[in-house]
Formats: sequence, structure tokens, C-alpha cells
Amino acid sequence: GAGRSSEGESKKVEALASKRVVAVSAGYCHSLALIADGVVFSWGEGESGCLGHGTKRNRSRPGKIEALEGQHVIAVSAGRSYSLAVTANGALWSWGDACFGSLGHNDHLNHLLPKKIDALAGHRVVAVSAGLHHNLALTADGTVWSCGGGYFGQLGHGDGQCHPQPKKVEALAGQRVVAVSAGSEHSLTVTANGAVFTWGGGMYGCLGHGDGIANALLPKKVESLEL
Repeated sequence: GAGRSSEGESKKVEALASKRVVAVSAGYCHSLALIADGVVFSWGEGESGCLGHGTKRNRSRPGKIEALEGQHVIAVSAGRSYSLAVTANGALWSWGDACFGSLGHNDHLNHLLPKKIDALAGHRVVAVSAGLHHNLALTADGTVWSCGGGYFGQLGHGDGQCHPQPKKVEALAGQRVVAVSAGSEHSLTVTANGAVFTWGGGMYGCLGHGDGIANALLPKKVESLEL
């Protein structure tokens, strides 16, 4: 009957049945759901504070992130054990595990509640992507910013360092980026002219440059996708 599921079948999240969900994001062991009215719900493992409810308790049912009350969220992204949210006014908020500086607050302190990333004040963030320990933020002018773990060069700053607050990816200057995606240890962007740039860890050839497992410390165009 309704509401039942057997092993391997999907099951509706009844706690959100009366809500109009417009976006979701899955982290390692936690989930985020964005509602049409700009409200964010979270559930799953809460040990690092990635649920944003001010505690480290796990939740088996979606709970509204009350700390974002009054903020109209337009995009969410869940990392390994941290979370990101973009609001309609172009601000970027983060919470959870600050390992390698992934929260962008210029510290390595976990945050149990959402906190605005001050380093991006004055810039209008329009999209974000959370990787394992690093994240990418796209601003309205087509600029990419990154912070967090950079041990494989996944931040695109030409080094293998970690950066605890967002820093502009200068190597993409002159490119108008329209989409970003952060993987476990590598990064991808799409530019307005349809080009794809990748950088970071090259395990299994995931960067697409045809050089096996070589890492790339700076963004490099995937030439095989050129028309």
C-alpha cells in the first residue's frame, strides 16, 4: 500500500510531503532539501554539526534549519560533513565540519549553526558546490572562488596548500564561468563559450586531459571536448 517499500525500492519522505521541494543535495551521511519558499530542511548524521540545528544529534527525519529563518535560500550543497547555502541576496552561508578550512571562515572550528562567509561580502554568489573537503563558489560576474583542502591542487591556486577562506581562482581570469562542480579531490567548471576546465587530483584520469593520473595545480581546458 501507500507509504510501504520493500528492499531496493524508493520511498517518499513523508515529512516533506506537504512541501514543494525544488532542490536537494546529498553529503556523505546527511541530506539537504530546499523548499520553494527558500526554507532548508536537513537530516542524517549530525556529529559535525552539518545539519545546522545547533547540536550534534543525528536526525532520522527532516528538520527545518531555524537558524536560516528570514533568509531566502536559492541553492544548497552538501559536502562530506559540512553544508553550504546561497541566499537570494548573493550571500554564502556554511556550517558543519571545518576540516582543512572548508567552511571559509578563516579558521578550523566546526560550526553547529549556519554562518555567513564574510570573505565574500560584496560579491554576489549565484552557485556553489561542496566537495569532500573543498568547495567552489561562482559569483554573478563569472568568477570562481575556492577554499578548503588543496592538497591535490583542487583549489586551482597553483599550490597544494589549504586555504581557510575563499580565494579567487586567478588562473580563470578572462573566462566567464557559468557552472561549477567540486568532486572528492578535483574540480570542474563550464565557461560561457561551452569550454570545460578541470584541475586537482587526476586519479583514474578523471581530469580528462589524457595524461593518466597526473594532478593539475591550475585549471586546464579539456581539449578533447573542443568542437
